[in-house]
Amino acid sequence: MDAVEVFNRLPAARLEAQLRACCAAPGWGAAVLAKRPYRERLEIIDAGDAAARALSWDEVRVALSAHPRIGERASGDSAEASWSRQEQAAAARSADELTKAALADANRTYESRFGQVFLIFANGRTQEEILAEARERLANDEDTERVIVADELRKIALLRLERVLDALR
Repeated sequence: MDAVEVFNRLPAARLEAQLRACCAAPGWGAAVLAKRPYRERLEIIDAGDAAARALSWDEVRVALSAHPRIGERASGDSAEASWSRQEQAAAARSADELTKAALADANRTYESRFGQVFLIFANGRTQEEILAEARERLANDEDTERVIVADELRKIALLRLERVLDALR
């Protein structure tokens, strides 16, 4: 049985938990579930993409609450925590103490300015790259930043959805 068949046959409650690890906004997982059955993998990814693009700002904020600060190691043994550690692995390996301190400061400044964690698609990026992006985004107005945050969340959710599908093979 291929991943798409398994995805279609999984009990909704079990699949919902896996989808919640991809994106903690309940509407996102519900939208992906509602379109079952899927014929091919790309349809599932496209449904995840469309669902992420349709999230309201309130739903994005719910999803943000499940993300640790960039540069901080996610705790726990959940799939979401494990994926977060994987996504930030390159950054964790690449940083010196000065960069780590500067990123922590940028996180605090960002949170003070925007009222939420700084979210970035960190997979494969160094802390220096992430720090430069954080500093650049601090100059954004709130509307611009919301668009960027929603898109970063979408990219993270789709990477994680790919991981769910890979695990179903």
